[in-house]
Amino acid sequence: MKIAISGLNNTDNPAPGIPLAKSLKDSYELVGFSYDPNEPGVYQGMTIKNYLMPFPSLGFEELKTRLEYIKNDIGIDAIIPNLDAELPLYIKYQKEIEDIGIKLCLPSEENFELRNKNKLDKLSKTLGITYPKTFEISSIEELKKVSEELEFPLMIKGNYYKAYMAYNLESAIENFYKISNEWGFPILVQEVVKGEEVNLVGVGDGNGELKGAVSIKKLTTTEIGKIWTGLTIQNEKIMSIAKEFVKQTGWKGPFELECIVSMNSVYLIEINPRFPAWTYFATAIGVNLPKMVVEIMEGKDIEPILEYPQNKMYVRYVEELVTDFTDFMKLLSTKEL
Repeated sequence: MKIAISGLNNTDNPAPGIPLAKSLKDSYELVGFSYDPNEPGVYQGMTIKNYLMPFPSLGFEELKTRLEYIKNDIGIDAIIPNLDAELPLYIKYQKEIEDIGIKLCLPSEENFELRNKNKLDKLSKTLGITYPKTFEISSIEELKKVSEELEFPLMIKGNYYKAYMAYNLESAIENFYKISNEWGFPILVQEVVKGEEVNLVGVGDGNGELKGAVSIKKLTTTEIGKIWTGLTIQNEKIMSIAKEFVKQTGWKGPFELECIVSMNSVYLIEINPRFPAWTYFATAIGVNLPKMVVEIMEGKDIEPILEYPQNKMYVRYVEELVTDFTDFMKLLSTKEL
């Protein structure tokens, strides 16, 4: 089975593609989908071939034409998309993609919209979890008014992507413009909850069952909030929330719950509809979630794995790679390597 994976960036803002490749390379042939010839994963030798893909902003027809070409060229059987920007296209047109003969394991459009940040308050209540006080705004005047009700620091967020911490009104306004210029409105202003950052990565089978999950506590992060070191933990409340989330929504495919644990309270911060960049940590301790996704696509019956070793430490590190510049030029000119 040939599986295409995207998200091959492996720099200070790593994407999930390389962790997936490490999780799957011993069992499947992998094909890389890239939007930038500079992505390190293209040159790490874990894929049998790599293709440059059209940007999602070009629409489905461009994507469909490219997928049909790749299907005929190398015969991919499935795709695991890993980037926020491309997911709406794959989710909206998953039937059309599957008609080409390419399998997917993705949530429905309804479920994808359900985890939008401006809808998480309602979802949190149905899951029995607390959601930080959040205001939806679309002007500087509203931002100023909200900043008088909440104490700094505040989180300034886009409804779909991007989030920045603002320590005063000046930085809040700066971040307001930064996000709105790139992603539009609404903008969300959210109180900052103090506590331990705990994330859970899981996989739902589309029939209401959580097939696998691992929780990690962030110990250190990069300047942009990416985990650098972490620790496995077993938080029963977060695991119960994950089970209830999958049961209520019938979620299909990977997801990540971002939470803050403060004393006995758990706050839901965000739900990502994809694998996180630390996914290989779960594989390394015995819970191969990417392989579960492939087995769901194959229609196999999977036994749930919700138990895993505690106090295992995750450490991200930098590695160098030397390759030929001719490979870069070939990928740039022919759009495949």
